[in-house]
Amino acid sequence: MGGQVPSNGYICPSFKHQKMLRKYYFMALALLSGVAVNAQFSKGDRMVGATLGSAIYNSGSSDISVDQIGTNKSVSNSHNISISPSLGWFLSENTAVGASLNLNPYGSKVSYEQNGTTYQSDKSNSFNIGLGAFVRHYLGNSGKLLPFGQFGFNLGISSLKTDGFFYGGSGSSAYKISYEGDGSGGFFANASLQGGFTKMVGENAGLDFYLGYTYGYNKNEFDKNTLRDNGNDGTIDETLKNKTTTKFTNHGFFLGVGFQVFLRKKK
Repeated sequence: MGGQVPSNGYICPSFKHQKMLRKYYFMALALLSGVAVNAQFSKGDRMVGATLGSAIYNSGSSDISVDQIGTNKSVSNSHNISISPSLGWFLSENTAVGASLNLNPYGSKVSYEQNGTTYQSDKSNSFNIGLGAFVRHYLGNSGKLLPFGQFGFNLGISSLKTDGFFYGGSGSSAYKISYEGDGSGGFFANASLQGGFTKMVGENAGLDFYLGYTYGYNKNEFDKNTLRDNGNDGTIDETLKNKTTTKFTNHGFFLGVGFQVFLRKKK
């Protein structure tokens, strides 16, 4: 019977082979444990990253039908990109504080149509640049998936440009109103709370996946020129200049991806 293979295909290893298998098992376990220890954070370590908080493009349309007036259609397009490179320092094995640079271009356009003709269009573009601070706390500092919570605060300056037109009246009473505004030196501030995890892709690098909530405040002042063309014949009949101040707050949720490089403290 010696050397015969059982019908189930399983060969029972000898005691010597079992000892060798256990030896290799504990060697592999020790190696994996060593990798996990090397991946742990220490006080004085740094983290350098860039976060793509959001890259969003929206496009939509709506139809509005009013009795005796007809059907109106609005078409809207917008884009919003937020990039925040950051640098942090670990105050302990799990908690890091740091600073970030915030870059946020935003644009939107809304047009209104009736019977296939655009009678109104409004467009705006803004750019925000600022500095921020954050606190991140990891719920663990070993393994491949490291869950974290983070609070951040940002403030900075913004610029805004806007323009548009409106066609009104009919026949001899037709007219066109166009406007443009240009401003700089605006102000913004926002706070965010997010949660997610860092997926380690090596001992010193990881990918961040997170979602969160943000609250923001914006203020802009810009000079606005409004032109009126009576008769819609290309001749400017009236010009109005004024300074416009806009203030608004917003609440929002975001989903993002980023990366981190962990720089170990020299021993």
